[in-house]
Amino acid sequence: MAAFLCAAASATPTGAPTSIGDTLSLQEVTVTAIKQSSDMRTQATALTVVTPQEAERNQVVSPRSASELVPNLFIPDYGSRMTSTVYVRGIGTRIDQPAVGLTIDNVPVMTKENYDFDLMDIFRIEVLRGPQNTLYGRNTLGGLMNVYTLSPLNYQGTRAVVEGASHGTWRAGASHYRLLGQDLGISLSAQYNSTKGEFTNLHNGKRCDWERQFSFRSKQEWHGTNDWYVSNVLSVVTSRQGGYPYEWVETGKIAYNDTCFYRRTSVMDGLTVRKSFDRFTLSSITSYQYIDDNMTLDQDFTEHDYFTLTQARREHAVTQDIIFRGHEQSEGYNWLTGINGFYRRYRMDAPVNFYDYGIEQLIENHFNDALPTYHISWDTRSFLLGSNFTSPSWGASLYHDSHYSWGQWTVSAGLRLDYEHARLNYHSETHTGYSLFVRATGELFAHGAIDIDERGSLNKDFFDILPNVSITWHPWPGKNHTIYLAASRGSKAGGFNTQMFSDVLQQRLMKMMGIGMNYDVDKMVGYKPEKAWNYELGGHFECWGNRVQSDVDVFFMDCRDRQLTIFPPGTTTGRMMTNAGKTHSWGAEFAMAVTPTELTHFNVSYGFTHATFKDYNDGKVDHSGKRVPYAPMHTLFAEASHAFKIGGDTDKLLSLAVNMRAVGDIYWDEANTLHQPFYALLGASVTWKQPRYSLQLWGRNLTDTQYKTFYFVSIQHHFLQRGHGRMLGVTLRLALD
Repeated sequence: MAAFLCAAASATPTGAPTSIGDTLSLQEVTVTAIKQSSDMRTQATALTVVTPQEAERNQVVSPRSASELVPNLFIPDYGSRMTSTVYVRGIGTRIDQPAVGLTIDNVPVMTKENYDFDLMDIFRIEVLRGPQNTLYGRNTLGGLMNVYTLSPLNYQGTRAVVEGASHGTWRAGASHYRLLGQDLGISLSAQYNSTKGEFTNLHNGKRCDWERQFSFRSKQEWHGTNDWYVSNVLSVVTSRQGGYPYEWVETGKIAYNDTCFYRRTSVMDGLTVRKSFDRFTLSSITSYQYIDDNMTLDQDFTEHDYFTLTQARREHAVTQDIIFRGHEQSEGYNWLTGINGFYRRYRMDAPVNFYDYGIEQLIENHFNDALPTYHISWDTRSFLLGSNFTSPSWGASLYHDSHYSWGQWTVSAGLRLDYEHARLNYHSETHTGYSLFVRATGELFAHGAIDIDERGSLNKDFFDILPNVSITWHPWPGKNHTIYLAASRGSKAGGFNTQMFSDVLQQRLMKMMGIGMNYDVDKMVGYKPEKAWNYELGGHFECWGNRVQSDVDVFFMDCRDRQLTIFPPGTTTGRMMTNAGKTHSWGAEFAMAVTPTELTHFNVSYGFTHATFKDYNDGKVDHSGKRVPYAPMHTLFAEASHAFKIGGDTDKLLSLAVNMRAVGDIYWDEANTLHQPFYALLGASVTWKQPRYSLQLWGRNLTDTQYKTFYFVSIQHHFLQRGHGRMLGVTLRLALD
């Protein structure tokens, strides 16, 4: 269909205007890309590009909000900024390693807890779907998001934004760009945003999803003589929020009695150095990343005193990528070779505090039901399950990618050799006690002291070979059409379930009383990498002087050792990652952008994914043939906008835009008994634009559609989170030269 439409449009008479093509071309900005071609639309990959204009029209300020414009990419908004879960083409998990990689100005973000942030002056977002492991390494099994920000070498001046919206939401930021010399530029930006929150905790009458976030960013770029390029980007982000507006299905209310919050401070510095030689370009990307965060939860999310969890972590990470790349040629041989390494180390404290109701329901009642002759009573009405960890890990890889072009054809092949070592040092302890009474007489029978103090280490080594191969055909000389066939192997890193240690400790405690289960620490805590082969047929098409750009692809993913978040057997309080057999995902993606005039724009993108278990038995039920939970079957985005000239002046415009975002069905469990039906959210904006400022009135979910973004079970209680309702806002942007 896309090829037919573009072929028809290509038949437009030569007298048709072609000036729009220059305004649509984005190839000049990819000079900042280190590993990619200067023209991504000629490559054998499914691609979506979000431009600055699209970002402004649709209030895109983060990778999560950008995902709404991308077919088959879904980043639900629930919990807190820590829970930045990514699903693409049926791939994704709720905890631990991400399924999609993220780079900011070429610097990889190591931990998904840093994925959800607001960013000023986004210049371009590229989303590549399908495995990108050959060039980008770990955790790009489902794809990659590249975010590029405005360069001080390309723009000089001062920009500012002030925004107000529903639920006491505010955002204010400013940035300054200037040249310190002919080839040296610097930019500084700062932004603050806050919200009072939308959802109320009925236990105390307070909003639970409030937030305050501050970010600072500096960027220095030097394009020197002798083909030198140096860039350094420093960012600091602090976030404080309540979060976790989870509604207990049994009551239909958000009501919990203990504190829930998430706070995060992150620092990231990335240094890029590039030097061009006669036959190749040598690039180095070095980064240091630090995160200090704390998640504290009323983990039962009820008004009862069950238990609370704190997960406080500090992590340091260093990455290094060295890339040798031959100068790009339109014909003949092109190549790229790289060496990559990383080291990361975190320390985490994760205590679980049991309180009166939790002791009664989860421990005492189980014992008393199991042994009716005796009655147990805990010595104290609260006790601590203490856990702390240190986890150093490192990895190294060697990769190569080759392309050979002749005439209308290009053949590509790549290979990555990847090694990773992970270590977990743990210390678990609890010190408590109980008294045992004869039920018939009430006499004290025995007193038991429980003193558990365990230390240990777990080690895992992962080695993988990650190839890709593709063939590309440009069927019509002189036309920007690309048809490709590609196969690639991807991987998502394995690791350790640190959240499981409280359950291991709890079961060991109960085993000492004769009612617990034996948990093998290595089996319960460790999990293997998830791996998949992706097969894809697709095409990129441009016509009518680039007024029409369309993309279409079909894919099939064969995934092994699928990582799933489950609740372990027994009376437990936590969750764990496990490798659950095999899944298949197949589907299609379509996107088209049409710009018939300079002032009119239409855009539509649609993704379909059918992801099912082919081999998964959880020990109780065979789920083969069931849909993979949490991954949507359909994603849809559609937008239309038109700008009116005021007084015939192209510098003064009144723009009207309307959009629709739709997602569904989403199944919430492996048995497919619960699901969120397909839903659509309507949005619109009106923008008054002058040369130095713009004022935008906008709305999201204008019909106040009710939908769910998350569902889970904890201690046999069912919880969900409702999606955001209607939101209205106004945004003022200033640009001063």
